[in-house]
Amino acid sequence: MISVVDDRANSGTPEEMAAIDAFNDRLMDAGHWVLAGGLASPDRSLVIDGRAGTEHPGPLVESPEWVSGFWVIEAPDRPAAVELAHAGSRACGRRVELREFL
Repeated sequence: MISVVDDRANSGTPEEMAAIDAFNDRLMDAGHWVLAGGLASPDRSLVIDGRAGTEHPGPLVESPEWVSGFWVIEAPDRPAAVELAHAGSRACGRRVELREFL
């Protein structure tokens, strides 16, 4: 999973959005695409604890940066995933975090 790190919600410029669309197309064409999406800002989140039956306005963790979007990709190995993460970072003009599913 490639998570996009940002300090503003929906902050992509038209040029960045075009680059993201092109990156998404390349992921699909190469068979790496699984899912991608943008996320609302943390001030719109809700932290729910079903064990206690509680819900509280978010975010879960206060931070000046948060995950503003993501790609779920398929890659044959870690080096390929790292290469795709670099390409995603260049496309969106943001830092990204790469994490494996267990």
